[in-house]
Amino acid sequence: MKVLLAGGAGYIGSHTALALLNAGHDVIIVDNYCNSSPESVRRVEQLAGRPVELYEADVRDSSALLSILSGSRPDSVIHFAGLKAVGESVQVPLAYYRNNLDATLTLLECMGKTGVRNIVFSSSATVYGEDAPVPYVETMPRGRCSNPYGWTKSMIEQILEDAAVADSDLSVVLLRYFNPVGAHESGRIGEDPRGIPNNLMPYISQVAVGRRECLNIFGNDYPTPDGTCRRDFIHVMDLAEGHARALEYGAGRKGVEVFNLGTGTPYSVLEMLHAFEKACGFPLKHAFAERRAGDLPEFWADAGKAKRILGWQAKRSLDDMCRDAWNWQEQNPMGYQPS
Repeated sequence: MKVLLAGGAGYIGSHTALALLNAGHDVIIVDNYCNSSPESVRRVEQLAGRPVELYEADVRDSSALLSILSGSRPDSVIHFAGLKAVGESVQVPLAYYRNNLDATLTLLECMGKTGVRNIVFSSSATVYGEDAPVPYVETMPRGRCSNPYGWTKSMIEQILEDAAVADSDLSVVLLRYFNPVGAHESGRIGEDPRGIPNNLMPYISQVAVGRRECLNIFGNDYPTPDGTCRRDFIHVMDLAEGHARALEYGAGRKGVEVFNLGTGTPYSVLEMLHAFEKACGFPLKHAFAERRAGDLPEFWADAGKAKRILGWQAKRSLDDMCRDAWNWQEQNPMGYQPS
């Protein structure tokens, strides 16, 4: 299968590209590198021993995207393109709505014009909202999101569902995933956020490698066993392999299907910190700070549907996640940029 990855040079996109190449698929990547690097794609090619068709373009640029789709003729699209930081979305909501919704609308319009009828969307557990009971199950309705990032994911899901109603040939798979962490076991590709990391694992990694002085833990008074937030952390390679299964499942089908991709086991921020200290072999400086706007106390997945229908389940442990994240950061202290 020939697959176009919109935003495919980023963290999850690059690992998914590698999983797809290893599964025998051909990969096309379109990325504007606003929070990614072409170096990640070069390393994916080295690891897979196969080339990637790479285009530097903004998915919101309809003329560029139409040209790419018309020339490359992919069978399916996986949509990763979008801004993704919860805290930042609270600070600059208009940028998130403009970027994430425009990218999706342009992508769907260009797919329609070029006859591409299969799409897998990189959604999020945030669509379950503030009041959903845990664990989250796909049959739950979308809820009241706690931040603009979550609302963009919820709105995009609605857009895709409406598009599938209007076009009965459209196949849509919505992947609601939880908290991706870790890196490829080679240490050659991993998470490399621009500026100060918004997510927990890269911040811990950068403290461990000496780029940051201290890990600020946002809130230690949540109604959880140790007072810190609990999340369903999933290894990025498990997530990537889930995309490959979803892609194969959705190809040639019609309508909309939704899957959670998570482990079903929540870990707290402090548990993650201590597991990382075990991986790197030394204690890490940390301090408690005020709660961060938009954060929920805890949530995790019921991933039974993905196991039943896709034959997929997360295999890698918390120790695997921390080991591989540290292996990546230790080998690449400045990420994809030269030290």
